[in-house]
Amino acid sequence: MINIVIDTNVLLSALLSNRGASYKLLSIIDSEKFTVHISTTLLYEYEEILKRKSHMSAKDVDAVLDYICLIGKKNSIFYLWRPKLKDVNDDFLLELAAKSHSIIVTLNGKDFKPASEYGLRVMTPKDFLQYIGEIA
Repeated sequence: MINIVIDTNVLLSALLSNRGASYKLLSIIDSEKFTVHISTTLLYEYEEILKRKSHMSAKDVDAVLDYICLIGKKNSIFYLWRPKLKDVNDDFLLELAAKSHSIIVTLNGKDFKPASEYGLRVMTPKDFLQYIGEIA
């Protein structure tokens, strides 16, 4: 099974437009081709950003997050590697990916260059969908 961690920017992009790879990824989030890994910190970030930047009601954002909690594999992270990334607010995502042996799916791959030091892959939603055979 392929493990992934979805960066908040991908989720936001999917909720802002029903076109593109981010939306396609969200539409198959319960696929048997991959497992989505989550943490409390990531869910709090999802909630804060989506309620502030998406055009969805708080109730609808909560419904999306509830579903992600239902299908996602929960992980505890302990903030052992601070700071590693250019944006220190993304360090928890790197740690979650390392703990869960996940591919980081993000629209900001350059921000996660240090992930390779830990043997982690970073992909855009489009690259990931191609990797799993969902798009050509």
